Amino acid sequence: MSLDLASPPTILPPSLRGGWSLDRILKGARLHHASDVHLVRGLAPIYRINGEIRPIDGPPLDAEALTSLVGGLLSPKLRQSLEDKWQLCFSRHLEGVGRFRVSIYLHAGVPELAIRICEPRVRSREELSLPPIIQELTRKSSGLILVTGPTGVGKTTTLNYMIDLINTERRAKIITIEDPIEFVHENRKSVIIQQEVLTDVKSFRDALIHVLRQDPDVVVIGEMRDLETIETALIAAETGHLVLATLHTPDSVQTIQRIYSVFPAAQQNAITVQLANSLQAIVSQKLLPKADGKGRVVACEICIANAAVRNHIREQQPHLLYSEMQTGKKLQMQTMDHALLDLYQRGEITYDTAVSNAREQATIKHRTGDRT
Repeated sequence: MSLDLASPPTILPPSLRGGWSLDRILKGARLHHASDVHLVRGLAPIYRINGEIRPIDGPPLDAEALTSLVGGLLSPKLRQSLEDKWQLCFSRHLEGVGRFRVSIYLHAGVPELAIRICEPRVRSREELSLPPIIQELTRKSSGLILVTGPTGVGKTTTLNYMIDLINTERRAKIITIEDPIEFVHENRKSVIIQQEVLTDVKSFRDALIHVLRQDPDVVVIGEMRDLETIETALIAAETGHLVLATLHTPDSVQTIQRIYSVFPAAQQNAITVQLANSLQAIVSQKLLPKADGKGRVVACEICIANAAVRNHIREQQPHLLYSEMQTGKKLQMQTMDHALLDLYQRGEITYDTAVSNAREQATIKHRTGDRT
């Protein structure tokens, strides 16, 4: 069985003897600039290149091959966790590949893998196409900064850029809680303690209970998943720490709504006050194919917590944030539609990409003179 896709990258001949090697699969992924590798029963390994699924030439993986590949990656503790939970996420480092994140899941009782190839270095803001306001936000001494968006849009990459900037510019103690660690930072001006879920701590919640006793200046939360994690993050942001975190929400409005909805009704008024007081900004991302087909570019919606935004949060009116972003250009706010329009006008993305990702397609069409 093979996927019907044109010109797949070829790193191994179809007559490969001895089965697939994870070392060669991952080195091939790095060579072809793949962001992800998918190992699925009945198919040869698959790369994601510039957002597109592309197969490798070679024999399909069977249950025995997948079980062997998984077994070679797991410590006794991780093997037990996989047996208990039937799914697992962790990171590894391989010479010639660098760091990679592994997600193991079961499909018809057989383990399969989705592997993210981590960035070998922290790229500059210009290379990442991040707006200048990101630098200014990272220089805040306290408060909550959220980086949001669906899976695979570069939230962790943005977070690591922000950590690296703090590490380069000022003396601070930075504690990160990640699941898993995708980039290992070296101590420069700052002291960085990176803790990995299931390796160093049992959960985000358990780690955050103790992290504030470790004298941090900056707390980085790989993902705010539950009520306890969100609640502790807000307490940390309120008590003089800079908290950087990610959330799987598509935009600023839904981010605020998600935080509200996690808490029971009796707590929501108190939480909205905490959030309004501590929030510094929400950066919502989309990763889009470039117009020339060579890679992808990030589009960012920026919501800065000015007095009006804080008031809308306090009054539980997140739907009004959109109008604040539309009129907040002086504070470097922008809606996703504005970001898409700017990328299109600079020739970074196609018109169809801009329109298909817009919140209000009519706005893009009107600003570009499309009357259809």
